[in-house]
Amino acid sequence: MTIAPTKLSDPAVRAFVTAVNAGDREAFFALLAADATMSDDGSERDLADWVDREIFGPNGRMAVQTESHGGHALVAEFTNETWGTMRTAWRFTVDGGKIRRFETGQA
Repeated sequence: MTIAPTKLSDPAVRAFVTAVNAGDREAFFALLAADATMSDDGSERDLADWVDREIFGPNGRMAVQTESHGGHALVAEFTNETWGTMRTAWRFTVDGGKIRRFETGQA
């Protein structure tokens, strides 16, 4: 069972998932803080390089399964044309309506 992006609790996280699923790179970067950071499986990554390689280049999509911590933690089936589908965990730090940091990895 998936949770529709429109039903996600936090507006910034809702916009993040919506932008990913729409393939909208411009909207995605508009919701990030200017100094946003991210990690993948515990390793710090260059955010712009990572999202182009993992999300926007290979048509990444998120099907959210669960949310917790006020909408700042998700478990989702993440699919892209490089890796196929995998169960992933996402944690977000939101400040002033902008995503300051996100962490993802296999769930």
